[in-house]
Amino acid sequence: MRSPDEQAVAAAIISLMREVVYRDVPAHEPVWEALARQRAPIADHFADIGVDVIVDETEGYAYLRTREPEEGEQELPRLVRRRSLTYNVSLLLVLLRRRMVEFEASGEAGKLVLTRDQIVDLLRVFQASSTNEARVVEQADRTIAQVADLGFLRELRGQRGAWEVRRILKAYVDAQTLSDFAARLTAYAGGAAAEDAASTPDDGGD
Repeated sequence: MRSPDEQAVAAAIISLMREVVYRDVPAHEPVWEALARQRAPIADHFADIGVDVIVDETEGYAYLRTREPEEGEQELPRLVRRRSLTYNVSLLLVLLRRRMVEFEASGEAGKLVLTRDQIVDLLRVFQASSTNEARVVEQADRTIAQVADLGFLRELRGQRGAWEVRRILKAYVDAQTLSDFAARLTAYAGGAAAEDAASTPDDGGD
């Protein structure tokens, strides 16, 4: 029979294998307490299978990350399979991360919450121009659902169409990714301007 501490460690291990653990989520409180008191045995369990337990005390979340093999080591199967993300999903992740940076820089307290319409507007700027508004919104809704399925968005209970941007996004979209994205946007804007100039008809003047 397990002791209370052993039971807490086992529960924390199972929870981490299922999802990201947040300090401010009531259902996760026992797991967060176990991480505070029994982090060593929890970390040792995952270390044996090449997985690190990442605990961000500042942001208040914990998650698992597959350890990169050292030189000469054989790569182990990944605990969580990598997913191939579509362009729209990748775009929305970066746009949400950039919006989070702006939110934190503004000094606003609390969580970043965006409405469905606000997220649609974020995406619309980078989508091909279309006269079919319904199609644009439908595509945005699919993208929102996919990002929510990945765990980066959470619809607020009792507030349909209000989405919390989960802080774990910081661990997946870093400053370098944002910088690369900004450079691509600059290049895209320059290319679009050049195309516009090339397509402008000559007025026939000397």
